[in-house]
Amino acid sequence: MAVTIKDVARAAGVSYSTVSRALNGVGSGNNEKRQRIIRIAEEMGYMPNQAAINLKKSRSYNIGLYFSTISRMSSPYVLHEVLMGVYNIAGSQYNVVVKGIDMHKPGTLNPSFFDGIIVLSQRNEDILFIEEVHEKDIPMVIICRTVFFDAPNVTTDEAEAMGKAMELLIQNGHRRICVIEGNANLDSTKERHRGWRVAMLRNGLDPDAVPVYQGNYRYTSGYQAANRILEQGGELPTAILCFNDEMAFGARNAIYEHGLTVPGDISLTGFDNWDLSGYANMRLTTVERNMGEIAKEGTRVLLRRLDEGVIDNSRIYLENKLIVRDTVKNLNQ
Repeated sequence: MAVTIKDVARAAGVSYSTVSRALNGVGSGNNEKRQRIIRIAEEMGYMPNQAAINLKKSRSYNIGLYFSTISRMSSPYVLHEVLMGVYNIAGSQYNVVVKGIDMHKPGTLNPSFFDGIIVLSQRNEDILFIEEVHEKDIPMVIICRTVFFDAPNVTTDEAEAMGKAMELLIQNGHRRICVIEGNANLDSTKERHRGWRVAMLRNGLDPDAVPVYQGNYRYTSGYQAANRILEQGGELPTAILCFNDEMAFGARNAIYEHGLTVPGDISLTGFDNWDLSGYANMRLTTVERNMGEIAKEGTRVLLRRLDEGVIDNSRIYLENKLIVRDTVKNLNQ
């Protein structure tokens, strides 16, 4: 088996990026350390990957992190988790430049400015930007969405995940369920919508009979939607399924203001496993979609391409976990 740059890094007790810089004469590091790394590589019989060498020419050490939108980000939590995930892997080796696709002027992407680009795509309109990145031959990873394109994808099955949350409510005897959804034009919303409907059908229930309220993934929209639910008159729901945790916390406050309790009167579920979900005064039952891990894996895939010349256009699916806490009442008891 051929010796890899990672084998050399382990033998030298340094990171593979340090080995890469030493072998390619990049930077102004310690010359003694560089010579030691070169000697170890020669002794191990390391043969450089020519594709990797070609990729290292004229490096900018900039990685572009493009979100579908910055100005109308669905939740600050998503932005924070993705940024921390990328920085955790890219470290000090690369500069991370954050931009919004909706603010990009078509045709203006400069290939010399980016070594690679991570795209967090949520809209069909993003395809034009993805095509421009591809046409300009910039290494790219697409995260949080499955796109049938010549580039690696790292995402989760959000339909299955939302189905798990609805299944939990049904298994606990809930039939009068309302749903607070997110931005209708986002792929995540469409997938989660499909997921809870499939779960209803699987249990012999009619999804068209479920009242659906529109939110935008922000706290205020969850609060307002819950108020509409509680003020509509007639029999109240026994449960509200929210498309993210931020809206669930907004819904919780509306429920409390109406003199009701969670889960005593109304059960509540969220999605994302937001920071506050586990240790706030409401321990929310939710689905964990670990945005940080998605970002980390996407960054690892991109760095393998940039630093080692490994081209892998596979689709990687990370698991979503149902986190059961204290906000779903069992009506079967």
